[in-house]
Amino acid sequence: MLHAFGDGSIFGEVFGTRPPRVLALHGWGRTGADFHTVLKGLDAIAADLPGFGASPPPPQAWGAADYATAMLPTLAACATPVTVIGHSFGGRVAVHLGARHPELVRGLVLTGVPLLRPEGSFVKSPRSFRLAKRLHALGLLSDEQMEARRRRSGSADYRAANGVMRDVLVRTIAEDYREQLGALTCPVELVWGQNDTAAPVSMAEEAVAILGPLARLSVLPGVGHDTLAEAPGAVRAAIDAQLDRP
Repeated sequence: MLHAFGDGSIFGEVFGTRPPRVLALHGWGRTGADFHTVLKGLDAIAADLPGFGASPPPPQAWGAADYATAMLPTLAACATPVTVIGHSFGGRVAVHLGARHPELVRGLVLTGVPLLRPEGSFVKSPRSFRLAKRLHALGLLSDEQMEARRRRSGSADYRAANGVMRDVLVRTIAEDYREQLGALTCPVELVWGQNDTAAPVSMAEEAVAILGPLARLSVLPGVGHDTLAEAPGAVRAAIDAQLDRP
């Protein structure tokens, strides 16, 4: 059953009977339901991030830091400090929570998170698309025609997103978390699929180099980006390792 947190802008499923010790944050286009198997038997909250599942979208194009701030009322319902697990987009939010609120976060479990923007990764929009945007701004291309151009040019996530969530996606995929990783003081378990193409293992290895002795990386052979579905046991083991720490 879903519960509302804070002012009712965040919904999530509560596991267990005691105050939650784990907060789970899902990936882009997903919901807290992704964590059903991983959290079984734990005292935890699997939240629907704003704009996904039962939680309404943000009022404007938020970045991961804004999402982290929005999660604070949910953390208030937990037995802090908590272990935060983040998959993909949720991991971006988790890193901000850990860096900005170390008193509330005792450890992180990150899996398949696009943490670092590779050097030279910015790809300029095709000239035809930039021209279409200019014509649209001048009123020479209709909204419908511009939307058709966007859908032809964008990724699957971009094409599936609507309204402010499309702007959230554009903003967050441009973000880099080197600064936040360097600010973390809690232990970090990284669980990565060897075949992850959305967040390659090399990205996790670079993150470990930044985190130093705080980090431990587990690479899962034959597993892709969706570790929660493909290797729930490995993800659960990483959560248990954090919870078992003194």
